[in-house]
Amino acid sequence: MTSATATHARKGRLLTLWTPEDKQFWAREGEAVAKLNLWISVPALFLAFAIWQVWSVVAVNLPALGFKYSTNQLFWLAAAPALSGATLRIFYSFMVPIFGGRRWTALSTASLLIPAIGIGYAVQDNTTSYPTMLILALLCGLGGGNFSSSMANISFFFPKERKGSALGVNAGLGNLGVSVVQFLSPLVITAGIFGIFGGEAQTIVKNGEHTQVWAQNAAFIWVPWIAIASLAAWFGMNDIADAKASFAAQAAIFRAKHNWVMCLLYLGTFGSFIGFAAGFPLLIKSQFPSVNPLAYAWLGPLVGAVIRPFGGWLADKVGGGAVTFWNFIVMALAVLGVLYFLPKGTGGYAMPFGPAEGSFAGFFVMFLLLFLTTGIGNGSTFRMIPVIFLNQKLRALRDGNDESARAQAIKEGNTEGAAAVGFAGALGAYGGFFIPKSYGSSIAATGGPEFALWMFAAFYALCVVVTWWYYARRKAEMPC
Repeated sequence: MTSATATHARKGRLLTLWTPEDKQFWAREGEAVAKLNLWISVPALFLAFAIWQVWSVVAVNLPALGFKYSTNQLFWLAAAPALSGATLRIFYSFMVPIFGGRRWTALSTASLLIPAIGIGYAVQDNTTSYPTMLILALLCGLGGGNFSSSMANISFFFPKERKGSALGVNAGLGNLGVSVVQFLSPLVITAGIFGIFGGEAQTIVKNGEHTQVWAQNAAFIWVPWIAIASLAAWFGMNDIADAKASFAAQAAIFRAKHNWVMCLLYLGTFGSFIGFAAGFPLLIKSQFPSVNPLAYAWLGPLVGAVIRPFGGWLADKVGGGAVTFWNFIVMALAVLGVLYFLPKGTGGYAMPFGPAEGSFAGFFVMFLLLFLTTGIGNGSTFRMIPVIFLNQKLRALRDGNDESARAQAIKEGNTEGAAAVGFAGALGAYGGFFIPKSYGSSIAATGGPEFALWMFAAFYALCVVVTWWYYARRKAEMPC
């Protein structure tokens, strides 16, 4: 390609020529552009996860601030972002090919200012109505929705052999927002870091002592970073002309069997990650009352997020099917380990052996192993999806030497793969609601969380079988 042609391939922030599977193009200019878009996408997704999970921290402090909400109302405030975020992901999955990755990343990131600013003002007045708080909690789902569009966008930029690593980095570092918001929020509310711009302090009574806090800081701390990330996306990222597609073109995934199979597997990986992250503090408090859950809860999501890029990289090297297969086996065994170390209650579903009083150390280590495997599985399954759809299109070629037909197959495969990545992320996000709800239902019905954990182990065993049958066995339908 001449320099004149290369210049013509860009119109402002629009890439009119993008062929990452062409090794010469990738080495000459593709890799640098793809990495720039990835490293702008990462902090934007990090902030999205932070806003999505900020309500779990805010809700804990509302009673101490004088808000007269019932326990059930507080539960629904904490659950609402998971429900709205998962639902929004369904729609966000298809936005990048319609609006463009740069435009949509900038606009969807800027939309996070709405709940961040809204919560910051609402928590300063303990007469704020419950419906207002519920609306703000639902708006935090804007952060959850961003994940699907972000992953779909980044999948367009990288060649097949690099998709797992790239998506693992984007999602893994983005997922860090979950643990950072749980770790940072209790710290920033202790000081008036925004001065006159941040509002007045509130007084709470803790252990018989009056303490001043700035609860609004848990939300306001993210506002300047959201603004910066939005501007960086608008002026620094790119739209890909070949990624343009109508909803109808993307909707082909709903007729694809492997879309639904991978949705099941991704529910087992990311659904477990976000669900365990949401329910971990409550489970610690209910089973080990003498332990401060806030001192430990953030470590699980941190482990799961940090290891996710490794899962994508490992899947690139040895195959996503094999990594996912063995990963689900370890997940099932880790759940059995959690059951072993739980205190033996009266629910009737406890293991017949193990320490009667339970062991928090053993319980915590087993949960760290669970978070570790959810992270690895997140990376490997997200590597599998775009590869599956691309391979399907290439297999269907009648003439493998027809370059125009091959280019069209690659375009359709990448478009459908990106849509499937986003859609699987949408369904997987419902785990953020169902896992903690399963704990609560199990405790209410049987007196302990054991029944829910047995169901999780059975689900992981199902995922082992499904992964082996479709993707990991010697004559699998779609080895990847």
